[in-house]
Amino acid sequence: MTEDARFEDGREAPLNLGALDGDDLKVISALVQDAVFPASEMRWLAKERRFVLLLNRFRWEDKGRDRHGAERVQAVLAFDNVLKIASQGVPRGDADTILSILSLNWTEGQAPSGTLELTLAGDGAIRLELEALEVVLKDVTRPYRAPSGTVPGHKTEE
Repeated sequence: MTEDARFEDGREAPLNLGALDGDDLKVISALVQDAVFPASEMRWLAKERRFVLLLNRFRWEDKGRDRHGAERVQAVLAFDNVLKIASQGVPRGDADTILSILSLNWTEGQAPSGTLELTLAGDGAIRLELEALEVVLKDVTRPYRAPSGTVPGHKTEE
C-alpha cells in the first residue's frame, strides 16, 4: 500500500507576492534580504510612476536546501505609485557595482501615502515617496545554485 501525497511533497513554485500594507511589506522584506543586483538593473519609469529592480534573490523560503544546497532565483521587485525617488551611496547605471538589499522599511505619512526605504549594504539607501504602498515581488527564472554555495550570514555587533 502506498502513502497519500502530502502538501509538503508538492513542487516548489515561484513566488508572486504583493504588499499593500506594512505587515505585507515585512514578509517581502524578509524574502529579499541579501538579494543582490547590479546598479544597472534599476529602472525609474516616471510616466508609469513605477520603480523596478531585477534581483538575484536568496531563496529563504526554500525548505529543500539540505537536499540540493543553497539557491538563488532572479526576481522582479516593483514599486507602484512612486511620486519621487532619492538615493544615497548608489551609483546609477554602473554594471560593475553590485548592490545588496538589507531591508525594506515603510513609514506611513498621511494615509495612504508614505515613504519606503530600501536599506543597502555599505551605507547605501534608496528612498521612495509613495502615494500608496503597492509592492510586487515576482520570481522570473528557475532557481539556480547560489554561486557561494552557502547561506548568507550576518556579523552581529557585540
